Amino acid sequence: MPLALLALAIGAFGIGTTEFVIMGLLPQVGTDLGVSVPTAGLLVTGYALGVMIGAPIMTVLGTRISRKNMLMLLMGLFILGNLISAVAPVFAVMLIGRVVASLAHGAFFGIGSVVAAELVAPEKKAGAISMMFTGLTVANVIGVPLGTFVGQTAGWRVTFLIVAALGVLGLAGVAKLVPDVPKPEGVRLRHEVAAFRNTQVVLAMAMTVLGFGGVFAAITYIAPMMTEVGGFAESSVTWLLVVFGLGMVAGNLIGGRFADRRLMPMLYTALGGLALILLLFTFLASGKAASVVAVFLIGLLGFATVPPLQKRVLDHAHDAPTLASAANIGAFNLGNALSAWLGGLVISAGLGYTAPNAVGAVLAAAALVLAVVSHWLEQHRPRTTAASVPANLGQAAASDHSTTPAAAERRQGSGGAGPLQVSQWSGGGPDPCR
Repeated sequence: MPLALLALAIGAFGIGTTEFVIMGLLPQVGTDLGVSVPTAGLLVTGYALGVMIGAPIMTVLGTRISRKNMLMLLMGLFILGNLISAVAPVFAVMLIGRVVASLAHGAFFGIGSVVAAELVAPEKKAGAISMMFTGLTVANVIGVPLGTFVGQTAGWRVTFLIVAALGVLGLAGVAKLVPDVPKPEGVRLRHEVAAFRNTQVVLAMAMTVLGFGGVFAAITYIAPMMTEVGGFAESSVTWLLVVFGLGMVAGNLIGGRFADRRLMPMLYTALGGLALILLLFTFLASGKAASVVAVFLIGLLGFATVPPLQKRVLDHAHDAPTLASAANIGAFNLGNALSAWLGGLVISAGLGYTAPNAVGAVLAAAALVLAVVSHWLEQHRPRTTAASVPANLGQAAASDHSTTPAAAERRQGSGGAGPLQVSQWSGGGPDPCR
């Protein structure tokens, strides 16, 4: 794999750390800035909304410059946002810093996915994408626990200064290692938007929302679930999240490896397994050993869907992949927000802290259904072949080869065109007739 993927992974590591580390620092931030923990929770919501809104906007703005320059600009925005958070005197400024940093998130992963895929041979695209996303998954194993520890001991502002420093390292890596590929010629906003008319692109994004929504339906409420139902101490929640992060790393690598070989079977396996584990977790959360295994498998199966879904979007939006790729990153955050809301509803309804697992199982099962539908549509899409030409059309074309004066006049009136030629495309790329 090219060294440029390392630079993208470093940037992803910093972005993943800043996204999730705030969850462990909300009490410290709230106390320091004089707001309640629920109000401080807006720093999580604001970041997610910033990702969803910023992904398409920043990607559209990036169509006018080279992808390398855009990646550098996004890392600069990420650094600025974290510096604002680190020095924020009041909560409103802190929220602004979070939103500024979030604007880089979706576009960085979206454009980075396109760059990563272009750095390798076609049969290694999903593996390259997964290498970049490894930075995000490793952030949950190393960056988030360390950032939480630093924030609790040295102060949360130090954590955000360190994250900003990670952004500087990522920026330097992109500047040094990512090749300066010129901006693709002929790429216009209308071309990028046109990708959303592709049914397969929309279905892949819907699978992203539902599949990853299944993951965060459970993980969002993992702390009260494990302490109130599983019998774990509060201090154990951090290590359970490390277990979840390890599962994410394994799933990301497995998904990238097998998506390059058998993409749809990989999706079927991951989504079906995720739905099953979440359903079982609903009833087995009271057992400590079962809970640890379930948390690991949720991370593994959930993130095993990321490389194949991102690759599927790139494959079906191949003429204008950048905006679609970035929008799919926004779809992950939409799934997070949707599942957290639904999980909160079932808890408020008195169904217990394990009820979000059942919600996640339903979401993952719905994503599996969409995967089956998507594959069926792909297998049964109409193809233009010689056999599909109506018989009377062929007879008409043949009759124009006659030597009658009428046939000669018809040929002359059409500019001397020869007989109608209908052929079946058998090349390695997309059918140029479609």
